Amino acid sequence: MTPAADTTPLLSAAPERSAAAERAAQLFEESFGYAPDGVWSAPGRVNIIGEHVDYQDGLCLPMAISHRCFAAAARTPTSRLRLRSAQDDLVLDLDASALEPGAVEGWPAYVAGVLWALRPFISGAVTQGMDIMIDGQVPLGAGLSSSAALECAAAEAIEALLTLGTTPLDRVRAAITAETDFAGASTGGLDQSASVLSREGHALFLDCRDFSTRAVPWDLASQGLALLITDTRAEHSHVDGEYTARRADSERAAEALGVPTLRDADPSQLDELLGRIDDEVVRRRARHVITEIQRVRDVDALLASGTVRAHVSEIGALLNASHDSLRGDYEVTVPQLDLAVDTARAAGAHGARMTGGGFGGSTIALVEADAAAQVAEQIAAAFAEAGFSAPQFFLALPSEGAGQDR
Repeated sequence: MTPAADTTPLLSAAPERSAAAERAAQLFEESFGYAPDGVWSAPGRVNIIGEHVDYQDGLCLPMAISHRCFAAAARTPTSRLRLRSAQDDLVLDLDASALEPGAVEGWPAYVAGVLWALRPFISGAVTQGMDIMIDGQVPLGAGLSSSAALECAAAEAIEALLTLGTTPLDRVRAAITAETDFAGASTGGLDQSASVLSREGHALFLDCRDFSTRAVPWDLASQGLALLITDTRAEHSHVDGEYTARRADSERAAEALGVPTLRDADPSQLDELLGRIDDEVVRRRARHVITEIQRVRDVDALLASGTVRAHVSEIGALLNASHDSLRGDYEVTVPQLDLAVDTARAAGAHGARMTGGGFGGSTIALVEADAAAQVAEQIAAAFAEAGFSAPQFFLALPSEGAGQDR
């Protein structure tokens, strides 16, 4: 029999922001022996809807969460870049002029890469030294974009320390460049945009074609609603290869349809378009991307015509349809994700879906605020019965993007 403790879920709250900033400053002083010039932070994110469409110029609706990554930092009179983290023993100490792709490994690459990516804004060579202490409060491996939070917190700190005059969009682009060109990881830019540009109480409507954004009202708390995040703790497997394969399939679909990207495919002509794709797998991939982009349009239209509460049933149905498409057509879910979603729906959630790239990670469920704990309990019990590792739960409030804390 499974111990009762394993089925008792923990609704984990993010640390209070000012206290977390103070902790980062103290960690900096303990590590480097003097006080930092300041502390900056950036949030993780969940994607409400619009999954696996960013690399096809799609539309997404992410929101920042209250869990953040903090960077306490100071400019130094040397040319050395020194990085430390409260979460990892790995350290970096190298001459800033030596920054280049492949020169740095592990988490420091995501910070050093931002300084490297911002080099066009720096007069002369990148030789300015600085000390940075990272304290990441975004859960790792949960699909909540801890890497983007790390990059964007670093970008805020570097901008402030060096007074570069960059815009928020410049910093988004630098964070994307750091991840793709310096750290060598794949990103479509959704995560960095949400981490920098989000506003408290709002979701972020993001057009991945031109990176234009606008705030969309998503104030769940005032409407008695909540977004329950379930970190399934499922091990990510074959993520890089599967992600590359899905991207290649979507590109083949666009080529078969004779359009630059699947964003250009008319969803009102879906059946006719799919009939022009011979490969059955590629056809299903195309159906997901085309319909998912339309689902984002539909949610956006609902929110433009009223509150989340006024359209909670319709929005919930679109969240459900998104997950079903990711499960059946795009095949990026795993049993833990599906179980969390199915259990949340059965427990009364208005809608539920996986969030992030899939193959592990987290789900979201739009629930009544006073029912969140009960839904979490039922998911935890279902995981225990299935023999899965106990999940972890968070209540997500739409939070402010990157900025200075002290």
